[in-house]
Amino acid sequence: MSDPLPREIRCVLVPVGNLRLLLPNATVAEVITQTPPEPVADAPDWLLGRIAWRGWRVPLVSFAHLAAAGEGDAELSVRVAVLKALGGNPRLPFIAVLTQGFPRLTTLNAELIIPTHDGSPLPAGVRAQVLVRDDVAMIPDLEWIEAELLDLLDDSDLAGSTSPGEHSRLPAEG
Repeated sequence: MSDPLPREIRCVLVPVGNLRLLLPNATVAEVITQTPPEPVADAPDWLLGRIAWRGWRVPLVSFAHLAAAGEGDAELSVRVAVLKALGGNPRLPFIAVLTQGFPRLTTLNAELIIPTHDGSPLPAGVRAQVLVRDDVAMIPDLEWIEAELLDLLDDSDLAGSTSPGEHSRLPAEG
């Protein structure tokens, strides 16, 4: 009988502020240069606005602000990791996360991911804290982040929304 779960998973460690996010590689759609975000009215400090990406208006999240982590090395290049949303909501197919430097590919199995949580409450948007080889990493709660974004953004702010006579996708660049 075969094991239903893969023995190894290709993952990325995404540097955000003073911490790293651990995500399945398949979640990352693209890493791009940061562009100035379009502000969202009355947004919390962790929602930096929306960016244009491949014709979509994608919410840009600062995970360092969300999880109350340090800002990290200001000398590093700031980029944006565009993530595939997991919730299946057509109004929010992507979420962008501010990152410093490039995500690092790694292949992991269950033995290489060691939970380090001490039982205290985890920061908002964090599902777990783990040790991956020599790196402490946070596994983000992407479903929670998506739900918060859906609550914060009205239909005109969402990537996949439409309004009468106007489609919400921005024209494709090219």
